[in-house]
Amino acid sequence: MTSTTNDDPLDFLSSNLQGAPQRSQTDLIQLLLYEIIRVKEIIKYYESIPNGAGQLGASILNELVSEAYQSLVNYDTELMRKYYDLLQNCD
Repeated sequence: MTSTTNDDPLDFLSSNLQGAPQRSQTDLIQLLLYEIIRVKEIIKYYESIPNGAGQLGASILNELVSEAYQSLVNYDTELMRKYYDLLQNCD
């Protein structure tokens, strides 16, 4: 396995910028992806709660992450902004 000095899993987004107009869109995409990654870690926590006590929370967060991914696939900036705001409040 190779070791890298950069721990940013989304570094490819900021290294491929072509101009200022794309910057805000790229920033939104990058921010949403960071929130998706963060919430996926929270989902792992909920799933690890014994006796299935966290399954409801995990399934709700999984659905939210799925819809956030769909907004990225469709490049729907309004929905991306909505899901970014929603994911930020997940804990």
